[in-house]
Amino acid sequence: MIKKINKNEERQRRHARVRKKISGTAETPRLNVYRSLNHIYVQVIDDVKGVTLCSASTMEKAVKEEIKDMTKTEAAKVVGKTVAERALAAGVKEVVFDRGGYLYTGRVQAVADGAREAGLNF
Repeated sequence: MIKKINKNEERQRRHARVRKKISGTAETPRLNVYRSLNHIYVQVIDDVKGVTLCSASTMEKAVKEEIKDMTKTEAAKVVGKTVAERALAAGVKEVVFDRGGYLYTGRVQAVADGAREAGLNF
């Protein structure tokens, strides 16, 4: 019998494999991306302390108003810019990008591009 592949389980395996190597510190925290079907969530995390320094998502009121008539990819870019501005305000200039097991294309790439445009280095 043919079994259906659970894509989220496969993604979590890829993410765990990458997380063995990538870890955020106080100097270079981890920029983590989670992509659901309709929304995108981004966090800047210091893994040494286990603290989220800042975050942004398409669920926030301020971002939701800004992205009302945009595609999901355009909205992801706005979320990337928003989290970068918050990270810079928190004193973070450089991060390690954690794509969360997703392919680096589409919305995940748009988040990275938006964060770079706003002045975050990775």
